[in-house]
Amino acid sequence: MCSDLKKNSYGIRPLAGRRVMVTRAQGQSGDMTALLESLGATVIQCPAIEIREPDSWDGLDRSLVGLEEYDWIVFTSANGADFFFRRLTEKRADALSALKGSVVCAIGPLTARAVEAAGARVDLVIGDSKAEGAIAAIIGRLEGEPQVRGLRFLIPRAKVARELLPARLSELGAKVDVVEVYRTVKPDIDGREIAGLFRHGTIDAITFTSSSTVANFAAMTGLDTLAGLLVGVTVACIGPVTAATARQYGLTDVLQPETYTAAALVESIVRAIGKME
Repeated sequence: MCSDLKKNSYGIRPLAGRRVMVTRAQGQSGDMTALLESLGATVIQCPAIEIREPDSWDGLDRSLVGLEEYDWIVFTSANGADFFFRRLTEKRADALSALKGSVVCAIGPLTARAVEAAGARVDLVIGDSKAEGAIAAIIGRLEGEPQVRGLRFLIPRAKVARELLPARLSELGAKVDVVEVYRTVKPDIDGREIAGLFRHGTIDAITFTSSSTVANFAAMTGLDTLAGLLVGVTVACIGPVTAATARQYGLTDVLQPETYTAAALVESIVRAIGKME
């Protein structure tokens, strides 16, 4: 990872003099910011997303009453896990024991870490963050598509998310309950100042960690396409879905690490604009 880069052809602070904009939600960018700064970068915080509670807990609360009835609980993000367990501990004194009969699945290592931080076990960690990879991993765990039929799945997630995972599980005969445990909104930020930083050439790289951060950043700056604004700027996206959204906004030259983590994202930036010894 980044420490390995330091040991090879890059300097101890390969991003010295570079200015990197981080668009992650406030309070969730600490690890990435610390890593970038340790490599010499100046970090400009521009949260393009806010994480909030759902408008209503009714859907989740109904599922929590009969939590033992689910065969699988699939967490698709760390945020989803955080909000789920926060509500679970509020509503049930036997919070963790209620999960004993279910297969607890986490998509991505950060999601798994969030589940474990709540004191729960993780039975299956899926490395591929795309729904297609998650479906294949679940089918593999069950040893074939026919084994999905009749199972009950609970998917706690954001209000707005891709429908492929629950739709495919339903097609295979599963009963799937998708419940909203958080929502993402666009922060109330004056995008003119942000746009000015790019127009004056003061930003070297920008990171996007979800499709929402891309779409919200464009909305904040009042632009339908970002190609003109980000000319000469290194654009780093954490995964293929985010990268695809970036391309929809005109960003054709996008960095995308093979591993969908903040550390890998930073490493891709170092490789692109890091200074050699």
